[in-house]
Amino acid sequence: MPVFPSRPSKGFLRTGAALLLGVAAVFAAQAQKRYDTGATDTTIKIGHIVPYSGPVSAYGTIGKTASAWFAKINAEGGINGRKVEFISLDDAYTPSKTVEQARKLVEQDEVLVLFGPLGTAHNMAIRRYMNAKKVPQLFVATGATRFGDPKDFPWTMGWQPTYQTEGLIYAEHILKTKPDAKIAILMQNDDFGKDFLKGFMDGLGDKAKRMVVAQSTYEVTDPTIDSQMVNLKASGADTFFSITTPKFAAQAIRKAADIGWKPTQYLSSVSVSVSAVIKPAGYENAQGVISATYLRDPADDRWKNTKEFDDYKAFMAKYYPGGDMTDSLNVLGYSSAQTLEYVLRKAGDNLTRENIMKISANLQLTLPMLYPGIDIKTAADDFYPIERMQLLRFTGTHYEPFGPVMGR
Repeated sequence: MPVFPSRPSKGFLRTGAALLLGVAAVFAAQAQKRYDTGATDTTIKIGHIVPYSGPVSAYGTIGKTASAWFAKINAEGGINGRKVEFISLDDAYTPSKTVEQARKLVEQDEVLVLFGPLGTAHNMAIRRYMNAKKVPQLFVATGATRFGDPKDFPWTMGWQPTYQTEGLIYAEHILKTKPDAKIAILMQNDDFGKDFLKGFMDGLGDKAKRMVVAQSTYEVTDPTIDSQMVNLKASGADTFFSITTPKFAAQAIRKAADIGWKPTQYLSSVSVSVSAVIKPAGYENAQGVISATYLRDPADDRWKNTKEFDDYKAFMAKYYPGGDMTDSLNVLGYSSAQTLEYVLRKAGDNLTRENIMKISANLQLTLPMLYPGIDIKTAADDFYPIERMQLLRFTGTHYEPFGPVMGR
């Protein structure tokens, strides 16, 4: 039978205590730090996809601003001591290329998160893949309603207000101010355009059939929309809804002026940029254009001499000196990157993809360059971070807000 010592020696006790302390320290370290692929003690790898080339290359500045923001963060010591490796790739606004770049970022670059990929069809092309891989497809740069489906796609989350929400807001405004309007619609022929159109038509309700007198579409590869604009004018419409991306939005505003068509114009917020749309269209041609925003307009004098604008201005001057400080697309990149930074900081040493999605689905914060009265809120069953907008009217050389903040 086994023989046990009646009393352990002091040396045995000291050795045992040391072993226990060592084991406890290991377990404590393991409990404190949890990583998935793309995160270490020193780095966090973030993937990003945006069209730096192609028909909507104006959006490329979003990626440059986000990259500049994380360069600033790194210069200030990183996130919880970790440097951010921000890998931003070009997909030329081509969904097949988006798929190729997403696979590269996930499988070769081994990023922790895919942040802010731009475009509706483009995010649709990678959504199933990202969810199968369980890699966050986080704060996508599209307002398509389908990117707020936590039940079926728990790894995909939007950021900006949905196109349907925005379409409803314009419809509500038209019904209040011009109930007998004759409306013509120019729409990009893809999921972006169709989602916007649905919200707008739903907002008009049973009056849509009477009020909408003409609709026309264009392909993103078309050189111009001149013929569509001529046909829309011929309908006799006195109200024009331009569901367009920047290049075509500028063309539509200019062409309407060239052919002497002067409807009340509503412009999708994705083309609200003064420098990318209004300036090439001609300031004189854009007077009275109505749009909406959830961001402060960096070209609007009302924000100058505020801390929020001064901080943005200082950031742009130091980290993105080649960027146009007055371009609202840069405010979008700046603000969405700040949202991701917040999530990563809150994750602390638990840099797992599951924890990042958990934090992202429990947000309540304001950001410096969001429009006053608009904030970011999410929940486990609400993957729509921003759901309110402010109507704007272009006057002189900038947009002026009017009416109350609208939305949920």
